[in-house]
Amino acid sequence: MQITLTSLLVEDQEHALHFYTAVLGFEKKHDIPMGRFRWLTVTSPEGATGVELVLEPVAFAPARVYQKALFDAGIPATAFMTQDIDAEFRQLAGRGVQFRSAPQALGPIKAVLFEDTCGNLINLVQPVA
Repeated sequence: MQITLTSLLVEDQEHALHFYTAVLGFEKKHDIPMGRFRWLTVTSPEGATGVELVLEPVAFAPARVYQKALFDAGIPATAFMTQDIDAEFRQLAGRGVQFRSAPQALGPIKAVLFEDTCGNLINLVQPVA
């Protein structure tokens, strides 16, 4: 058994596609019309082959409430890994990404939260060797 898809709720799929590709550097994998919405996925050029992030529209009212509750509580919707959090932080901040703080050492990891402009907080994490 493998995990190959994971979903992230987004307010606007087109805006999310722009943020995740143009700002974060992910690559569009699938963009298939599905009525009002799309089956829209991105992949990381640095990530495991075959793993896709589904940019899932927040079309279900309880999902919107859940997404907002996580955001308001400062809880990340997901986490992305990096091998050099300080360099990634500088690069993304230079592209206008809004971080909640500078990267912080937290035991076996170094981490920082950023806003994805789609209603989510993302935890950027680097394992500490």
